Parts: sequence; structure tokens; C-alpha cells
Amino acid sequence: MKLSTKGRYGLKAMHQLAMLADENSPMPVKFVAEKIGVSELYLEQIFSVLKKHGLIKSVRGAQGGYFLAKHPDEITVGNVLRSLEGSFAPSNCVLEDSDSACLNAEDCVTKVVWEKMKTSIDQCVDSITLQDMLDKNI
Repeated sequence: MKLSTKGRYGLKAMHQLAMLADENSPMPVKFVAEKIGVSELYLEQIFSVLKKHGLIKSVRGAQGGYFLAKHPDEITVGNVLRSLEGSFAPSNCVLEDSDSACLNAEDCVTKVVWEKMKTSIDQCVDSITLQDMLDKNI
């Protein structure tokens, strides 16, 4: 499994927002983009997705920008990455909302492997919060 740049930059951007979460002031996209080394336009696209999933909020205007919608200890790495990347299922047969039933599901020797992989990844990313990243408590 390999994360896209959207997932990698999105998590870095959320970490930047978490660093100033206590100040309750919006962070300009330009500032975040410079800090993580990505274009403002690309970061706006990432922030749009994160906002749609309720992880960040925005304020318009000269003093505007973005801020976390929740406290850093309430947002997991899994929340961020699933918003940007989708499920971590290594195969369609282990997707929760999959309508595509596998004809070999009953006799499939690999399905249990895909289920264990997905479960392990989910447990890992859901156990780490933005606060853990701030505290370097990972």
C-alpha cells in the first residue's frame, strides 16, 4: 500500500493546523503551504476535502484561513487519511460497503489475509491522534 501525495500532504497540513489549535485563530493557506512545501492551489484542494468531511473549518477574508473542527486528540490519522485516500482495504472483497460479492468468497484462501491486513492498518491509524503527533507520543 502506498499513500498518494494528497494523503501525505494532508496529514502534514493537519499537523500544522494542530500546532496552533489552542490559539483559535485561522491559519492562512499560504502559511501552511510554505511550511509543508506544497502549492497553495493543491493545498486548497486537499482542504476542500477535509472540510467536506468535517475535520477542518474555514474563515473567509483578510484574516481568514483554516483551523481544526475538533480538538487534536479527537482527530485520528485514520480520519484524515480515509477522508483523502478512502478505505485501506487491500482488496474489494473486504470493503465494508462493497456491493460486489465475490463468487469465491466461501472458498477464498486469500480473503482472510486481506481482512487481517485491513484490520491491522485500521487499528494502527485509528490509534494515533493529531495530539499524539504533537506530543511525539507515537
